[in-house]
Amino acid sequence: MRKEATLSEQRQENVYLAIQAVQQAESLSIQVLCEVAEIPRSSYYKWLNRIPSTRETENKALTEVMMALYEKVEGIFGYRQLPLHMRRQTQKSMNHKRVQRLMKIKGIQSVIRRKKKKYERSTPQQVAENVLNREFQAEAPNEKWLTDVTEFKYGNSQKAYLSAILDLHDKSIVSYVFGHSNNNPLVFETLKLALISVSESKPLLHSDRGFQYTSLRFKEMLDKAELKQSMSRVGCCIDNGPMESFWGTLKCEKYYLHTYQTFEQLKSDIDDYIHFYNYERLQAKLNGLSPMEFRTKAA
Repeated sequence: MRKEATLSEQRQENVYLAIQAVQQAESLSIQVLCEVAEIPRSSYYKWLNRIPSTRETENKALTEVMMALYEKVEGIFGYRQLPLHMRRQTQKSMNHKRVQRLMKIKGIQSVIRRKKKKYERSTPQQVAENVLNREFQAEAPNEKWLTDVTEFKYGNSQKAYLSAILDLHDKSIVSYVFGHSNNNPLVFETLKLALISVSESKPLLHSDRGFQYTSLRFKEMLDKAELKQSMSRVGCCIDNGPMESFWGTLKCEKYYLHTYQTFEQLKSDIDDYIHFYNYERLQAKLNGLSPMEFRTKAA
């Protein structure tokens, strides 16, 4: 019985808070807002002049933290990411549903836009089996790597390409190269940079069947480094799911939020975002740590 009363009180509280927020933002009449909400104006003023409860005081403080974070990251965080960063900043526990309610009251939500990847057919010089087989968990760093190339546009429909390698253990970006052309040097340089950083490890490297990865030269580089190769099945982007997920996150949280006129502007934002992703963006699946924090703990 008490639980039902608490829920009812919470709903009423949300109505009062919504009226207060709208009135402050739009300078509308309290009388009109109360009529729309179908509550007596006297009830609203009674609530407004009350002594705030401990819960209300906490919610006010949390809302200030939430809005500061939301504005700092240009609205890319939603009800999953915000609680992670709010817990870190405030050193207080909170349920994601509580943050959802606060977001609803403030009228904010994550900015998300997805684009489907286009696939181009090519005749492979060599192919590998799907050794990874969607086993996206790794017990240690540099055990399983994923790689891919994605496209960006800037200026007058000019194109740029990002090649990256992701470690499945901590979802960190091990290496990346941003360039003007989707070609073999872009991918080969990405692999070289990754190998420099982990000279003693021999990870499995999984990719799609793009022409760079099926080239004989790429296979020679892998053999020389003693890396085993794995490839997605034809047209099965889910076989490289975590890599596709990273592309989606990067584009939703950075690229789609801006219009870029030059290659340099775009490259600067890509550099900034990958650093942010590796070192600052907390992930629930990594126990609330950033990829590099999780990686350091493993080491």
